[in-house]
Amino acid sequence: MSLFGRMFADDEELGKKDDDRKQRQTNLHLPAWSARKPAPWRRRRILYAFIACVALYVFVKNIPVPDHPPVNLRPNYGKSPGHVPTQIFKPITETSAQKPPHPEKPSEAEKHYYDGPIRFYKLAASLYAISRLRGQLQLNKNVLFAASDLRSASELIPIACEMASWDRNDVHFAVMGRDNLELDEIQLVNGIDDDCKVNWHDARPDFSPWSSDFRMEVSVSAALGHIETFMHPQVVITDDQSREDAFFTRAIRAKASELGKSVIELPKDAAEKMMWIARLDSGSLAAWQTTYVDILIHAPPRSSGSLLRLLRSIEAADYSGHRRPHLTIELPAGIDTPTKQYLEKLVWPPVDSSASSHTSQVTLRHRIPRRTSTVEEASIRLVESFYPARPANSHVLVLSPQVELSPVYFQFLMYHLLEYKYSSSALMRTEVKNLMGLSLELPNMHLNESDMFYPPMIRSNSMSPEDSPKVPTPFLWQAPNSNAALYFGDKWVEFHSFLTSRVSLDPATIPARPNLISKSYPSWLEYILELMRARGYTLLYPNFPSDRESVATVHYELFHPPEEFSKSNPKSESDTSVPPLDPKETFPTDLNSHRLKHPESTPLTTKLTSLLPNHGFFVPELSDLPLLSHQGNELSSNILSATARSFSNDFRRQVGLCAVTFKPKVEVMKADDLFCNDNPEARAGRSFADLDSDQPFAASKPPDYDKHTPLVKDDDAIRQSEFKAHLSRQAGKKEDAPGQREDTAGKAVGEKEKEETAVETKDTAEKSTEKNQKDTPQNSKAEFKKFLKEAEKAKGTKAKETILEPEEKQTGVAKEDRPEKKPEEEDSGEKSSGRERGW
Repeated sequence: MSLFGRMFADDEELGKKDDDRKQRQTNLHLPAWSARKPAPWRRRRILYAFIACVALYVFVKNIPVPDHPPVNLRPNYGKSPGHVPTQIFKPITETSAQKPPHPEKPSEAEKHYYDGPIRFYKLAASLYAISRLRGQLQLNKNVLFAASDLRSASELIPIACEMASWDRNDVHFAVMGRDNLELDEIQLVNGIDDDCKVNWHDARPDFSPWSSDFRMEVSVSAALGHIETFMHPQVVITDDQSREDAFFTRAIRAKASELGKSVIELPKDAAEKMMWIARLDSGSLAAWQTTYVDILIHAPPRSSGSLLRLLRSIEAADYSGHRRPHLTIELPAGIDTPTKQYLEKLVWPPVDSSASSHTSQVTLRHRIPRRTSTVEEASIRLVESFYPARPANSHVLVLSPQVELSPVYFQFLMYHLLEYKYSSSALMRTEVKNLMGLSLELPNMHLNESDMFYPPMIRSNSMSPEDSPKVPTPFLWQAPNSNAALYFGDKWVEFHSFLTSRVSLDPATIPARPNLISKSYPSWLEYILELMRARGYTLLYPNFPSDRESVATVHYELFHPPEEFSKSNPKSESDTSVPPLDPKETFPTDLNSHRLKHPESTPLTTKLTSLLPNHGFFVPELSDLPLLSHQGNELSSNILSATARSFSNDFRRQVGLCAVTFKPKVEVMKADDLFCNDNPEARAGRSFADLDSDQPFAASKPPDYDKHTPLVKDDDAIRQSEFKAHLSRQAGKKEDAPGQREDTAGKAVGEKEKEETAVETKDTAEKSTEKNQKDTPQNSKAEFKKFLKEAEKAKGTKAKETILEPEEKQTGVAKEDRPEKKPEEEDSGEKSSGRERGW
């Protein structure tokens, strides 16, 4: 039988009995379990099978593969949120038969050479798990921290956990680097436990340790795109670019700009310097990159020393994490040599160490000398120095040369600006809409410098106010500030509109008003105070535990009054004479001097968190802060709104030349509703007697008041005739006969009144009112009133102390424009339409 036939027998042979073969003799003495030797044909089968396996392995091993597989930019998330696919391809290692070509120059890049398809096997599960956080909405509370380098992650993780503990945001942390440590291991290394309520996301691609820079940059951009789809973060927070991978910084900036997201790159030691960022909500953080601040300095003459001190404090301040503000300096007509030399060397912002392109952010304005500077000109010059291109995001910080700023002033300013202007909780509050700006200085005197100003205090424990002590607190004050105050861009545009209409009025038509602000402050404060009172606007003032500490310190040793008020000084600017020396001079000090009225404080250099109210443990709402009027009286928001409406109505009628019946239409960032000088239909023929003495604008006579001819009717002429007769009797002159008085009155009235008797004339005079008493000379009012009392006593009636308001004030139409009434109709009309009021 052949070899093949012996190895593979057919069924017939296998089923056939082996009877013809000789049966072996069995040795009964051998054990039954002795092993049999395998048949030779089984060994050959094993040999052939091994040879076949080796041939198959060699064939599969030598299958040709393309050297550069295409890069797949579309990651595969698997079939379902909970399904994480396993790796199908074995990672390429150094022992592989074929590897991508290495760079020509040996470098660290030899380890990062893989450019294969990008897949995120661990990102899908975490993104589907946050669907409860309303990530599908454009506006939400999601804040994303992203890191590539593990050292940067260690800097950001404490800030992320602190932000999550405030429970104002939904905090997320995404890892996008090359390291292959699991998220649990990263948390364990940084000491993170279950108390850190942060949502973690592994946004690293497959084969990240061997991926090239190009593949990692594409991976970061693609991961941020998928995070945007599921989360819509309001802001992306990263570490400083000096500690992050270059591919990560490029990808984050480019993709965030494409998506319209703000990127906050925290500086070094951010956990120590900028921990206050954890107290802001998503709305405030979203406005971080789009908020601009301009500094405006108005330097009066002979203030070079103070100006240089201010500029040095601005340069030495901490602007970590923010762009430096634009600087505008209004220089006086005369500039001394030290100031010129300092400005020539001033480089703002400082040149970056990275040798990037530098753009100067300094604007100098050198005024042309003038003989005099009026109040209006000085106010216009300052307001014209700044106008925001984007009023919602561009603001101006007005500084006086007498100020010295703290190194943390800008951090303090940005925190309050972002918190009270852009936070999600503050956008719909009335107090925020009425907030005009932020003050960095806490004044020691009232606006008119008549008395010391004591800031309000609150109880430290609102649950038991009787037992808890009073502590300092920030407060809202309806008072402007010119030393160090930030004014919001939209409110500055409204003030620009207000001043435009205010200075265009004819001074002869404006009643005199008392000065509510001292002349040691610039004149534009008077105008902005009028706008604040008409709108109910306030400024937020700081209040620190120690009255000797401040963010902005005002020095008065080199004080100079504003240029528009300098002519009131007893010494002339050109007076450079030296007083005679006296060895026995005692140098007396005036205790009421300007400097001692304003004690100086020390600029703060501590951390910002220690300056926040309650040491930053909670952020107070504006509605919980004390509210003061411009006179320093504490009041409620409802009373402030009612007072603003009343003042705006009086201002509109008395200064804006508007009629009483005029219905204004208030527009955003405009003050046209307060003035009617450009609207002839809304103007009223007002008289200065309508101004009450208790109003903020006192009454005054126009220059041509005595030349004005009263427009009187019949009864007015009779009344004037009787009054002249009364004056003649008091002077001892001969009294005219009743017939003569009747003739005199008849001539003034007309031909149809000549035949009326003196009794009828007297009754008509008694029935007539003093509605035109404003047309009577002011020095005769008292005598005219006395005359009416004597006439009342002669009739035996009680003296009447009230008068009827002019009829034209009720209807808005002048008497001469109405059809003439009959005498009986006039009397009845006056009785029905008149209103009584006291003198």
